[in-house]
Parts: sequence; C-alpha cells; structure tokens
Amino acid sequence: MTTVFVTVGTTSFNELVEAASSKSFRGLLYAKGYRKLILQIGRGELTPQEDASSGEVALSYYRYKDTLADDIRQADLVISHAGAGCILETLDAEKPLVVVVNETLMGNHQLELARQLHRDGHIQYCVPRDLSAVVDALDPASLRLLPHGQPRLFGEWLTKTANEPSDYQSGVVKVRRVLFAVIVAIVALLLYAFR
Repeated sequence: MTTVFVTVGTTSFNELVEAASSKSFRGLLYAKGYRKLILQIGRGELTPQEDASSGEVALSYYRYKDTLADDIRQADLVISHAGAGCILETLDAEKPLVVVVNETLMGNHQLELARQLHRDGHIQYCVPRDLSAVVDALDPASLRLLPHGQPRLFGEWLTKTANEPSDYQSGVVKVRRVLFAVIVAIVALLLYAFR
C-alpha cells in the first residue's frame, strides 16, 4: 500500500481538499502504510502545502488532466467526490473507493448513488468531516467488485435491432428502433444502479 489518489472532479470541493490534505489525515495515511498522496483539486480556492514531515505521506496536487485513468490505475486507494463518472471509472479499475459526498449540493442525487453502492458493498462513503474515521476503519478486502458490463453484447443487439428487416424499411423506422434501444439501455442502467 503506497499511493492514495483524491479527486474532486471539474468543480470546486474545498471541504474534501481540506480534509484530505490536513496534517492529521496525512499522518493517518502514513500509519496505515501509504506513502504518497495525490490530489486533483479542480477549480477550488484551497491549494494544499506540498511537503512531507516525518510520519506523514508526501503530498502533490494538480488542478486538471485530460484523463484521471493513470492516477486511478496507479492508486492503491481512491477517494473521490460522488460524481457518477469518477465512481464508475474507479470501480471499473477495481480499486478500493471511498466516496465523499458534497452536502452543499441541491437535490443531492450523489448521496443516493453513494448510499446504493455502499448497500451493495462496493464502496464506503462519507462527508468530508468523517473522512478520517471512514478511512481509518476501511478494510479494502471487504469491498465487492462491481461486475463488468458487456458493451459488445449491447452493440450487437443494437445493430441487429436497427437492421432487422420489416415491411417499413424506411429511415424513420430505423431511427425509431435505435431510439427505442437507447431508451431501453438507459432504463436498464438506471434499474441496475438503483436496485
């Protein structure tokens, strides 16, 4: 266990940056065997101090990259805001994940997603003030892997649906079939996510 990656996405989430870069949290990470902390801080106003005292992890940060895939893949633990894209990318990479919910968002759909994934055993989640306690209690081996999707099968089904012969071989019918297939796929994803 060496690297922790923290991401806030493209927005500002100063509370998460502050909690993750605090001396006490860095000391906790060090005590748990981590040695490197990388923060992606987005457009937040808070910029962490890049240093490492004895008994803390080394910290570095950046605002944005074209992709977070390399940082996620190289991390031993990911701490992320509750955006669906970051969550799914991390789970797809089979990395232990702690999701930190931004309580200041209106109509907090992020909390609903985090709760469901937690109920299903895929993640731990918290709010910024509880980050230390959740990471301290975290047993990465207890988290269940999210089953991988099979996009090839959906693509084959979509192609078949769009190209099936019919008495109405007009472009309008094909467009309707494709739209129907896309709607079915979206409903299936929503049902899976909130089962």
